[in-house]
Amino acid sequence: MHRRAALVSGVGFFTDAYDLFVISTVAVLVTKQWHLDRTQTSWVTGAAILGAFVGAVAFGRLADRIGRRPVYGIVAALMVLGALASAFAPSFGTLVAARLLLGLGIGGDYPVSAVLMSEYSNRADRGRMVSIVFSMQAVGLVVGPAVAIALLESGIGGDLTWRLLLGFGAIPAAAVIWLRTRMPESPRFRAEVQGDEAQAARDLAAFARFGGAGDAGEAPAAAIPARAPGPRAAAPVGGLWSMLTQRRTLTLLVGTAGAWFLFDYAYYGNTLSLPAILTAVDPHASTVGKLALSLLLFVVFAVPGYLLAIYKMDTVGHRRLQVLGFAVMAVAFLALGLVHSLTTVVPAFVAIFGVSYFFVEFGPNTTTFVLPAEVFPTHQRTTGHGFAAGLGKLGAFVGVFLVPKLQSGLGLRGMLLVAAAASVAGLACSRLLPEPGRRSLHEVAAAPAEGDELAA
Repeated sequence: MHRRAALVSGVGFFTDAYDLFVISTVAVLVTKQWHLDRTQTSWVTGAAILGAFVGAVAFGRLADRIGRRPVYGIVAALMVLGALASAFAPSFGTLVAARLLLGLGIGGDYPVSAVLMSEYSNRADRGRMVSIVFSMQAVGLVVGPAVAIALLESGIGGDLTWRLLLGFGAIPAAAVIWLRTRMPESPRFRAEVQGDEAQAARDLAAFARFGGAGDAGEAPAAAIPARAPGPRAAAPVGGLWSMLTQRRTLTLLVGTAGAWFLFDYAYYGNTLSLPAILTAVDPHASTVGKLALSLLLFVVFAVPGYLLAIYKMDTVGHRRLQVLGFAVMAVAFLALGLVHSLTTVVPAFVAIFGVSYFFVEFGPNTTTFVLPAEVFPTHQRTTGHGFAAGLGKLGAFVGVFLVPKLQSGLGLRGMLLVAAAASVAGLACSRLLPEPGRRSLHEVAAAPAEGDELAA
C-alpha cells in the first residue's frame, strides 16, 4: 500500500521534472520564433518556478486547514490545465501566464505529496518512502531530454516541437487525478488536527484496502492511539505568522527554507542554464549534442544518486545526508571555478559537474523535500513544508534570472564560485535541524531545533 501511494504521489514529481526541465529547450525554440530578448526568455524559463513559489505557500497552508486530500486533486488538475494552455499559447504573454498556472499546481503538489507520504509511513523507512515519491523526478529528467531529442530529430519543425513538448506534460497528471480522489485523508490529520480518531482509524483501514493489503480491519485501526470514546478537541491550527514568531518553528523554517532556497538557486540556476553552460564549455556543440550531454549527466550521475539516496537515506540519516551533499557540491563547484582547464575540456567538465550532480541527488535535492515533511508538528506540517518549498522555488527563480547574468558578467567560472558559496551557506542552514531518521514524527517534533546531534 505504501508503494502504491508513492507511485500516485510520485507521478506529480515526474510531471514537475518534465515540465520544468523541457522548458530550457522550449525557450531556445520560442526565442528564435518570437524574437525574444534575454529578459523575455528568462520569463519563459522561470514563470512556472515563480508560480510554484506561490502555489507551495498557498496550498501548503490550505492543506493544514481543510485537509491534505482535497488539495491533492486540485493541484493535479492545475498541472493538466497549465500544460495544455502552454501548448496552445499564441504569444509570449499567454505562454508566461499558462506557465504561471502550471507552476501553481507544481508548487502545491510539493507539500501535499510529501506530507501525505510522510504521515502514511513507518518510522523505520519514512525517508525511503518519501524519497521514492521525489525520485520520480529522475524519470522526468531522463524522459524530458529524450522526448526533446526525438522531436527535434523527427523534422516536424520548431513550432510543433515545442508545443508537443509542453502538451505531453498534461498526460501523467491527468492519469492520476482519479487515483488521487480515491486516496484517503491522512489519519494523522484526522486524529491530531480534526480530533476525530474513529474516522482516522476508518481512513487507515481504507488506505490498506486501497493498496490491496487484504484484510485491513484490526491492525490499521490499532495504529491509532486508544483514547476515550468520541471525538476529542482538534489541535490549534497555527498559521505561518505564528510559526515566524515562535523561536523553535522559526529556526526550523530557517533550516528547511534557507537550505532549500540556496540549493535551488544553485541547482535550477545551473540546470536550466545547462545549454548555455555547455555552450561556454564547447562552443561548437549543436542543440542535439548539448541535449545528449545533458541526458548523459542525468543518466550516469543523477539517476544513480536518486537510487542510492532511496536505499541509504534511513541508514545514513536524513540531515547527515543533506550536509554531505552540500559539502561535495561546494568542493565540486569550487574546483570548477578555480581550475581553468576543467571548464575548457569537455570530458573533465562533465566528470566534475557529474560528481556534483550525483551528490545533488544523493543529498539536498532529495533531503530538502523529505526534511520539511518530518520536522514540523502535524497541525503546521504542510504550512511549514509549503513555505520551505516556496522559498526553494523562489531561489530557483532567482537562479534562472541571476545565473545567466553572472555568467555574462563574471564568466562561467565566477558563476560556479557563487554556486559554491551558496552550497556552503546551505550546509550551515542544514545544521540547524534535528536528525529525524528512524524516529517517530512525535519524537522529531519535540527534538531541539538547533540540531540534536550538532557535534556529530
